[in-house]
Amino acid sequence: MNILGLSCFYHDSAAALIQDGEILAAAQEERFSRIKHDHDFPRQAVASCLEQAGMTVANIDYIVFYEKPLLKFERILETYLSYAPLGLRSFLMAMPLWLKKKLWIPDLIRKELGFQGEILFTEHHQAHAAAAFFPSPFSEAAILTMDGVGEWATTSWGSGRANHLDLQAEIHFPHSLGLLYSAFTYYTGFKVNSGEYKVMGLAPYGEPRYVQTILDNLIDLREDGSFRLNMKWFNYGAGLTMTDRRFHKLFGGPPRKPESALTQREMDLARSVQEVTEMVMLRAAAHVHIQTGSKNLCLAGGVALNCVGNGRILREGPFKKIWIQPAAGDAGGALGAALFAWYQILGNPRPPRGIHDHQKGSLLGPEFSEEEIRAFLEEKKLPFRKMTTAQLLDRVSDLIATGQVIGWFQGRMEFGPRALGSRSIIGDARSPEMQSRMNVKIKFRESFRPFAPAVLEEEAAEWFEIDHSSPYMLLTAPVRREKRRAMTTAEKKLWGIDKLKVIRSEIPAITHVDYSARLQTISAREHGLFYRLVKHFFQKTGCPVIINTSFNVRGEPIVCTPEEAWRCFMRTGMDVLVLGHYLLDKQEQPPLSGDSDWRKTYELD
Repeated sequence: MNILGLSCFYHDSAAALIQDGEILAAAQEERFSRIKHDHDFPRQAVASCLEQAGMTVANIDYIVFYEKPLLKFERILETYLSYAPLGLRSFLMAMPLWLKKKLWIPDLIRKELGFQGEILFTEHHQAHAAAAFFPSPFSEAAILTMDGVGEWATTSWGSGRANHLDLQAEIHFPHSLGLLYSAFTYYTGFKVNSGEYKVMGLAPYGEPRYVQTILDNLIDLREDGSFRLNMKWFNYGAGLTMTDRRFHKLFGGPPRKPESALTQREMDLARSVQEVTEMVMLRAAAHVHIQTGSKNLCLAGGVALNCVGNGRILREGPFKKIWIQPAAGDAGGALGAALFAWYQILGNPRPPRGIHDHQKGSLLGPEFSEEEIRAFLEEKKLPFRKMTTAQLLDRVSDLIATGQVIGWFQGRMEFGPRALGSRSIIGDARSPEMQSRMNVKIKFRESFRPFAPAVLEEEAAEWFEIDHSSPYMLLTAPVRREKRRAMTTAEKKLWGIDKLKVIRSEIPAITHVDYSARLQTISAREHGLFYRLVKHFFQKTGCPVIINTSFNVRGEPIVCTPEEAWRCFMRTGMDVLVLGHYLLDKQEQPPLSGDSDWRKTYELD
């Protein structure tokens, strides 16, 4: 039986295809449309999933949508009515899309895909919970989902056992941890539903000066992790912004203008909301443990992308093991919807779990054969070298060790927001200059942004304080003390962005200012050629860690095709591009025609 799951019309639209419970393919629409966080109907993602499986729509038995539109529309109407006459402008802006598309999902699916079969619906947080539990390695687990908002729910918890989910409690809109975090994302000058991870990255530069202000005024937080927001400080209920004048007065001024200089105030605000978020996550996890008695925890929803909070749950919480859906946001809702239908609605048995999850490394997108890559290179008349696997691993590991930055394009594209070794930019984590160089000259993004390490799974505990795998880059862990560098008295006195100048460890390019790292553990089982590359680098240098960041520039989705990878390579300061077994040296490439002004384009978010 073939089931297609869909998510769309908020952000990060996606499609996922399963067959008899096995995940065959999943992809976000943004990777094909090239519109970051694209919310439109995922027609190209659907086409890609079907192509990868060798199917057409005629082979699909069920299509499942990741939320219930009528229930969500009820929430929209009730919210606007409760604020009326305020919010009229926002209401008038929202209604056309609802009246033209969102209320007619079955008709839209049939029109877009030509599908004649049965269409099913899950609730938004049911889809998140299914995406968290069903691919996990656990036969039973507690489940915690937290995000901005679905239909009404913003947080839910429950348990999963075998093929069944039982969600036992919810927190409803407008009380939302995700929207609290997004309010500070907006207030500190970043894009909502896009820049939250920037706030998380900025937090260690600040001090928690506003934690008590948040707890005293914005959120009523209980010991069990439940909470209510004081909506007099927010504008998202029916307005066009996240915060209003009262919020701005409370925190000492208007929102930061996007692209303007960051000040200590933004850093302190980021640190404060991050600490409150972690407080909520830890209390909620402790409560769910008490209620379920499970040793395992599954997480999903946009808040589950907060890898700092996840790391604290793992280190300080009561659970022995946790598993986080790598596409934790709305994109993962497409996968969860399909799995919920297979197991919960249709009642199919779920096989016993082993030690490994069933997410297949989240390498679920399209791949390109060596023949397809060569055809592209020859069509463009690009100079390249074809290498054997042994030659490629030897050459690229040498290039990394000598400070070169590599565009690495291999195998199936990742599903979720992180590059996991298929569409990656990689470099030497030992280099003190590499973080600044890659941020400014390659990614064209803020200098404070940390890079993630990819580390051999069997060596991770030697370099980081972690005894748990982290294949999806969704956990932070401190760099081990013996790998750290002692700071001088003068360095300890540095504040704000000046902290970035300090070399803190043997792997400074991935060591954040609080000595943490958002690490990816890589294994031979899941990461194939990428694992072997890092293994070669380890054998040559004694360091099993490299930088792994997504193959894109600021404001652009991760690359999907060889041509997109080549164009990104040519428009940035990368030194070498590896497409499959083909190596391209920047110095040998012809100029990229018609792109003389590419830097201006890519400096804009």
